[in-house]
Amino acid sequence: MKLLIVSASQRPGSQSARVAGYLSEHANQFNEIQHIELCQHALPFWDGDRESAALQASDWHRISPLVKQADALILITPEWGGMASPMLKNFLLLCDNQDTAHKPALLVAVTSGISGSYPIAELKMNALKNNKLVPTPDHLIIRNVEQVLGEKVVDSRDQGLRERIGYSLHMLAQYSVALSSIRQQHQDLPYPKQQEYVYGM
Repeated sequence: MKLLIVSASQRPGSQSARVAGYLSEHANQFNEIQHIELCQHALPFWDGDRESAALQASDWHRISPLVKQADALILITPEWGGMASPMLKNFLLLCDNQDTAHKPALLVAVTSGISGSYPIAELKMNALKNNKLVPTPDHLIIRNVEQVLGEKVVDSRDQGLRERIGYSLHMLAQYSVALSSIRQQHQDLPYPKQQEYVYGM
């Protein structure tokens, strides 16, 4: 199974990328793991035209195949002003829903404080409608991120977070296996006129 981790901080060397590294090291259920740090790539803002010159000349041609090949995704966003990263939402707009539909996604919010729930709510409410990614019931909020997931366990909260991450990765793999059969049937036995229902309501 192939896992794609997308970290969406707009700052290089971010805590989001560090969390992505931790998740990559511990996602042992997947035999191939790719990590995309969006700030390292030149991507245009989505303008509604998949054939636009700006998109064709960007790094999207390197990222798009990774999305298509992935069996599951982890989407990591920092919390800025209570909101998800605009870079992540732009990434989701750029994705072709034929490449993302019926794939599980683990949502992860990263914050330096004690909040972090608003980006998750935002992504669940308005970022997954048309691309048909399936968020797993469990999400992760990495609070006080500078203090956790280092080389050594520092306290019981850090230990508890690591255990929850292990469970969440396990469940992401389970959903990946389960949804693969749905994607296969969707391809082999398409619903009549299913192209009319490309977009969510």
